Amino acid sequence: MAKSDIGLIGLAVMGQNLALNMSDRGFKVSVYNRTWEKTQAFLNGPASNSLISGSRELVDLVANLERPRKVLLMVRAGKVVDQVIGQLLPLLEPGDIILDGGNSRFTDTNRRVSVLAEKGMHFIGCGISGGEEGARHGPSIMPGGDKQAWPAVKTVLQAIAARVDGVPCCQWVGEGGAGHYVKMVHNGIEYGDMQLISEAYQLLREGLGLPLDQVQAIFALWDNGVLDSYLIEITANILGFRDEDGEPLLDRILDQAGQKGTGKWTGISALDLGIPLTLIGEAVFARCLSAIKDERERAQAILGGAGISFQGDQAAAVRHIHDALYASKIISYAQGYMLMREAAKEYGWNLSYGDIALMWRGGCIIRSRFLGNIKQAFDRNPALENLLLDDFFTTAVKSAESGWRKACMLGIELAIPLPAMASALSFFDGYRRGRLPANLLQAQRDYFGAHTYERTDRPRGEFFHTDWTGEGGDAASTRYDV
Repeated sequence: MAKSDIGLIGLAVMGQNLALNMSDRGFKVSVYNRTWEKTQAFLNGPASNSLISGSRELVDLVANLERPRKVLLMVRAGKVVDQVIGQLLPLLEPGDIILDGGNSRFTDTNRRVSVLAEKGMHFIGCGISGGEEGARHGPSIMPGGDKQAWPAVKTVLQAIAARVDGVPCCQWVGEGGAGHYVKMVHNGIEYGDMQLISEAYQLLREGLGLPLDQVQAIFALWDNGVLDSYLIEITANILGFRDEDGEPLLDRILDQAGQKGTGKWTGISALDLGIPLTLIGEAVFARCLSAIKDERERAQAILGGAGISFQGDQAAAVRHIHDALYASKIISYAQGYMLMREAAKEYGWNLSYGDIALMWRGGCIIRSRFLGNIKQAFDRNPALENLLLDDFFTTAVKSAESGWRKACMLGIELAIPLPAMASALSFFDGYRRGRLPANLLQAQRDYFGAHTYERTDRPRGEFFHTDWTGEGGDAASTRYDV
């Protein structure tokens, strides 16, 4: 009996659909789940009449694989991944490959690459985006880790990935945890996109007082323009969905958002690297605010919550909200790319930013029309410092600026919170100012803590301390980086 091309461990939704995807493309797959009953149910159900076989024990799974053995883990991130790796290692041999397709933290992937390399084996961290549908029919896959293993897994990963213009949405990202890092940033941008869309929805629905069917029509229209994206598409579908009694289901969903940690990790990494990832940070905090539902309701009873009613040109306001959403979305991606660029410097990764945009064009949650514009921007200038400095995005943001400001002012007037949109605008205004009030911050720091400052009339790298009160001394505080 011919051995399998790849093994897969973990038969939750993503694992099952990836196995079926591989089988559809002619690969023999051996699967294993912690419970044999789940494996049997899969084999007798969705996987019947496929190229998928099941193993009751891990030793049988490994024995049924072609060399070098390739095992894809689709298990819960964290300790479970390490536990499964520990179970596999005695069964594998030098040259074999373990792939992790979960949302693992990139630092864990760095460690696992090193641990397996010491044993002569290879580890690849694969960020996979697209949810259930993507896994089944073509996700975006972001592999990184031990590059020696890439030729052995490239065929299967690119075969199951989404394609745009014939190009697979799966390219080698970089060494170590680079693949999972890029997936983490992808998820951070996803947080930002979802929050921006939610803010636009609230402005339209509660701010302008538009009926739900009209809001649904607006999002459907937006999906045919510059905002064309998967998240705009599904938002239009959600707005039109009715419950069993014909009433809008959305109005019955509790306004308390969950999160699994990747947005938080993105924010933490940005703080570690000193990158102003303001929009994504606000998107994470917005979910945190939504989580205190009961407290918000008590606060509303005491503090009130409603702003003034909208008075004005509804059609113009809709255009302003569109422009605010578009410009803010550009800022979100610009910040995400700033973070990846700094991470590449910090960790020694050679990231191809244009290829990352290509990987995100199909299969993944943040796929959108202007990812093609991002690819073109890096094609024009591979060393592009910031997306906002590319002619296309410069023009796009400036064209949307007036509406963007009006939408944010509308939110303030109507007491509708716009943490992501407003932070995006503040970042834009700060990024394009050659002088910020940080001079005052430095003066304050020197005043109370003798932290020193540089002067505009002296060369950079010289530091000074002032005795502001006449009662201090000449000693300056030790400088340090954070």
